[in-house]
Amino acid sequence: MAQYQHHLDGIFQALADPTRRAVIGRLGRGPASVGELAQPFDMALPSFMKHIHLLEETGLIRTRKSGRVRTCEIDKARFAAVDGWLGEQRAIWEGRTDRLEQFAIAATNKELKS
Repeated sequence: MAQYQHHLDGIFQALADPTRRAVIGRLGRGPASVGELAQPFDMALPSFMKHIHLLEETGLIRTRKSGRVRTCEIDKARFAAVDGWLGEQRAIWEGRTDRLEQFAIAATNKELKS
């Protein structure tokens, strides 16, 4: 996980934008051309391409060009890094809430005995 730490800042920055999250959501259903991805958004293609380039720079997506069509697809390895980091955080917080629950149960039992 440590090898991915320096990539996480860029990945979360990329995912902070709703347009980029929508693109990732669409690509979750399979590869798509830039034209297909841009269709639902009311913005000029050069502006939309900035989102595509940022997603590509962070490694969240890969693109390939065939003739005049650029096709995008998700790079699952990057999402595995995010999932790994989130899993670590989830385990830490679950441990803390489990200890709090045990403390509350012990305190309640102690009150009932006295």
